[in-house]
Amino acid sequence: METGTSTSNSGNSRNDSYETIKNGSWFNQFRNGCNPWMARYVYGLIFLIANLLAWAARDYGRRALNKVTKFKNCKEGENCLGTEGVLRVSLGCFLFYFVMFLSTLGTSKTHSSRDKWHSGWWSAKLIMWPALTIIPFLLPSTIILLYGELAHFGAGVFLLIQLISVISFITWLNECYQSQKDAERCHVRVMLLATTSYTVCIVGVILMYIWYAPDSSCLLNIFFITWTLFLIQLMTSIALHPKVNAGYLTPALMGLYVVFICWCAIRSEPVGENCNRKAAASNRTDWLTIISFVVALLAMVIATFSTGIDSQCFQFKKDVCSEGEEEEVEEDGVPYGYGFFHFVFATGAMYFAMLLIGWNTHHPMKKWTIDVGWTSTWVRIVNEWVAVCVYIWMLMAPIVLKTRRQRASGT
Repeated sequence: METGTSTSNSGNSRNDSYETIKNGSWFNQFRNGCNPWMARYVYGLIFLIANLLAWAARDYGRRALNKVTKFKNCKEGENCLGTEGVLRVSLGCFLFYFVMFLSTLGTSKTHSSRDKWHSGWWSAKLIMWPALTIIPFLLPSTIILLYGELAHFGAGVFLLIQLISVISFITWLNECYQSQKDAERCHVRVMLLATTSYTVCIVGVILMYIWYAPDSSCLLNIFFITWTLFLIQLMTSIALHPKVNAGYLTPALMGLYVVFICWCAIRSEPVGENCNRKAAASNRTDWLTIISFVVALLAMVIATFSTGIDSQCFQFKKDVCSEGEEEEVEEDGVPYGYGFFHFVFATGAMYFAMLLIGWNTHHPMKKWTIDVGWTSTWVRIVNEWVAVCVYIWMLMAPIVLKTRRQRASGT
């Protein structure tokens, strides 16, 4: 009996210490070392440094890479050194997070050995990460190019995870506003937010027509923009159908998302004579180009970080908006899925490689550019179409499944 009491007291004391660390300052969190809240920021910093290394290898590492004997077999000559440098740094980053994914997958309890490995052991990781970054620079070009082909699929997985996370957040926000507790009070807010979103969508479409389709010969850009406008109308019509009744908010927010993706896609087009006056790949490097590159790089890192810690949103978001009831989570449960977190960063390593090489291992990129080229454009456009398909399926799935169950029970 005394043993059980002492075990319970020790567990409570550990939980209290974790709460103290969690609610403390950043300095206290880092000083205490083994805690998952500060660990995620350290992993995010490692990911940012890997991005900067890949960029440096692409834009400024050619002289240094020429001295590496393993690069003498580079098939495309000097131009592919930058691409291979990006892929080698990306491979090292992928290996680090994939090892962490395998070693933390299934972690459910704090204070366990795998929890301590995820949240601590930084001296070992400061050795493992540089070692895994150096190893790809010793591999032949054929293996690196093979990784570059595989990275296309890994980057696609990352985009799909990010897409589901965005749609889940939009759905969760709509459910919060439509909950019985806040329905009357938030009705005006919902209408205001939806109206603002639709207004921004219309303004964005008009600006894209002005910037990217100034002439009737720009048929491809006209198609992209017009089709985006049609998709917004389609999502709104389905969401407002009496059988679906999803409201105005979710299609409005999804409209913002697809307009943004369409803008990114068209902006990724190479510099044209008439159809791309706001091209990302300009012929000159000025402060605006540099700032745009830095913002795009930081946005990609932040998107990876936010998606990585979003593992529990698929499980618990619906409980957050319940009537006054707090989310039921085990006291000694992990605050986020460690395995999912590292898996997102591993696929994110492939994704940033694709952005820096324009999704094309045989096309050199200009300095201070990111995600530029026709391949990048079509990847964005397909991502937009997939986003609409996933959203429509999330609206239609309950009705389709209900109809199938009724038919099965009827037979």
